[in-house]
Amino acid sequence: MEFRLLEYFLAVAREQSITAAAEALHISQPALSTQLKGLEDELGKKLLIRGVKGSRKVVLTEEGMILRKRAEEMLSLMRRTEEEISGADDTIAGNVFIGAGETETVRLFAKVANILQKKYPDIKYHISSGNAEHVLEYLDKGLIDFGLLFSSIDPHTYEAVPVPIKDSWGVLMRKDSPLAEKKAILLKDLWDKPLIVSHQRGDNAYLGQWLGRKESELHIVATYNLLFNASLLVDEGIGYALCFDKLINTNGSNLCFRPLSPRLEAHGYIVWKKYQVFSKAARAFVDCLNELIENMQPPV
Repeated sequence: MEFRLLEYFLAVAREQSITAAAEALHISQPALSTQLKGLEDELGKKLLIRGVKGSRKVVLTEEGMILRKRAEEMLSLMRRTEEEISGADDTIAGNVFIGAGETETVRLFAKVANILQKKYPDIKYHISSGNAEHVLEYLDKGLIDFGLLFSSIDPHTYEAVPVPIKDSWGVLMRKDSPLAEKKAILLKDLWDKPLIVSHQRGDNAYLGQWLGRKESELHIVATYNLLFNASLLVDEGIGYALCFDKLINTNGSNLCFRPLSPRLEAHGYIVWKKYQVFSKAARAFVDCLNELIENMQPPV
């Protein structure tokens, strides 16, 4: 399968029209149709449904949707590889790809980028937000250089550097909620409350141990992977969101945050694949990151 055919297919998927895609690609419509038919024949599957409801619009079949996702990943990886090879000279430039969830620890990446920007202004940074499953999937496929995780790490597969910054767990709630009168939230305070919890891998282990209850014994009304969405549920009175501090600005809003008591902290790790060959930009980033973390460690 040629990469050129994947680019043709993605253009059609994006435009939802063979005619419009042909114009964008600067080739004739019959030539593009022939190429797409050849791709379908090669795979032995129909990828497009043409002439939907009598129009010229095309939609993807189930197999077409699978190919679209994989084609985007393959072409992204190919472009990254081309950039790394073509940039293999004395100039340090290029892209650094990072995957992370919502956490104050992302500020550490910003500090590194700020330091490097003064020395290597041609490095660009791309942060992909998502939960732990998303970060691990992208690491394994080579679509990101580094990931930030709060779950256990397989030392045979990944290198991991502990982050000296710790995120504190607490409860996001409405200011008119009964628990808002408390300075800190005890575990028994939450046993009978409607809870909105993260469905990230690793979070359940932290919270389950702290709450002293199985998930089936709690009143969980919703789950989230992006806290902003959860904050809207809280604002509408759906429940109490268990989350990290400093992620939602509660100033001037109906919401407030209260820490857990006893205090519960999440320990993060900056992770990359073992034996990974870094681009010069990624190598500069990880070297600067390690130096910054080392300087942040308290003296023994």
